[in-house]
Order: sequence, then C-alpha cells, then structure tokens
Amino acid sequence: MTVQEHASNWGPRMRSVLRIAAGLTFLCYGSEKILGFPAGRTPEMFSMSWNAGVIELVAGALLALGLFTRPAAFVASGTMAVAYFVAHAPQSFFPSVNGGAGAILFCFVFLYLVFTGPGPWSLDALRARNAGT
Repeated sequence: MTVQEHASNWGPRMRSVLRIAAGLTFLCYGSEKILGFPAGRTPEMFSMSWNAGVIELVAGALLALGLFTRPAAFVASGTMAVAYFVAHAPQSFFPSVNGGAGAILFCFVFLYLVFTGPGPWSLDALRARNAGT
C-alpha cells in the first residue's frame, strides 16, 4: 500500500478526529460561559455572549459526539461568523490584530463539517448503520 493510499484510507477517520477536537474545544468555551468552569467568568443571562455560550455548550457536545452533526455545525459556524464580525472585525481588519483567528477557524471547520458530515466515528454514522439493518 502506498503512502497516498494509506492517507486516503485514514481521511474519513481524521475528519472524525477533527470534529471531536473542535467540538470539545468549542464545548470548553460554552462551559466557561454557562457553567463558570474552568475560569468562572459567566456573562449576564440572556446577553449575546450568554446565548453564544449556550450554543457553544450544546453544539460542542453534539459535535464531539457526532450527533446531529450537520445542523449543529451549521448553527456553530453561523455563531462564529457573527462573533467574528460583531466582536473582532470592528477592532481591526487583520485577525492577528483583532484576536479573531479562533472564530474564523471555528467558522470554517464547522462549515466544512456541514458539507462533509461527521466521519465514521460518530453517533450519526452508528445511527445510519443501525437504520440500514
């Protein structure tokens, strides 16, 4: 087996790894805003930041599990686009200056998952296999 064939075989699995890592990281931001863990800074309830935290917490958990991946990724991607343009872009055009690089990366990783799906290591894939039997 060539290196290219081996890499191609692992592509879908690595999509699952990317989804899990991004979902868990996103979940951490929501956990901080909603549960006060680990840093303990919670925004005012029902503020824009708090609403984003709810989305980060719920969508992050769903993405980490690979459950309802496409809709969760769609909502998460949109949330990060809004976060970038509302909180970061007004400070500067350049993401390295305005602190918005993470929001941009999350936005496009989640948008990628909308179109490619969760990968084989997911509850969505398990549900699809069980529905076929």
